[in-house]
Amino acid sequence: MNNYVTGSTIKTLRESKKLTQAQLAEMISVSDKAVSRWETGKGFPDVSLLEPLSKALGISVIELISGDRIINKNVSSNMRRSNFYVCPICGNVIHSMGEALVGCCGITLPCLEAEETDNEHYMNVEYIEDESYITIAHEMTKQHYISFIAYVTSDKIEIKKLYPEGNAESRFFIRGDGELYCYCNHHGLLKQKFRRKY
Repeated sequence: MNNYVTGSTIKTLRESKKLTQAQLAEMISVSDKAVSRWETGKGFPDVSLLEPLSKALGISVIELISGDRIINKNVSSNMRRSNFYVCPICGNVIHSMGEALVGCCGITLPCLEAEETDNEHYMNVEYIEDESYITIAHEMTKQHYISFIAYVTSDKIEIKKLYPEGNAESRFFIRGDGELYCYCNHHGLLKQKFRRKY
């Protein structure tokens, strides 16, 4: 990861759980002096202790390392509040239905902010019976390409992964109004409204 556990994070989380240093130490089979050293910045927990430490503190390992507690406020689980993350190293596409802390290939990924499509990334929609045929007039070279197209409604998401030297196109079964997203490896995440043809 691009950072490591800080003493202030351990102390804040320990105190929020109303644990003493000795109680936390006992839970993860270390001495209370070890916990004290971590909290005062005079040492770090060994990597083998990260999982038991995160369990004792009631958070994930990624939250412990980043120091950011993730609380999912998206109680309605509306898919139209979807977040996308793309790893710049391996190209992995990750989706979440609410706020999340996401990592891949050893780095923490930022949540992508979608901009409205422009002429270069506009998604043309044709209706063929009960499907929508999406095309983007965009080059698909190894240097510049569309990585995925997604169709999101309030209760479902469908993602079509694309590859360089293929076509920037996809077919989706029409489920209702929603948003279309595409990701360009140079220009980022773009979106546009999708209206079902009646």
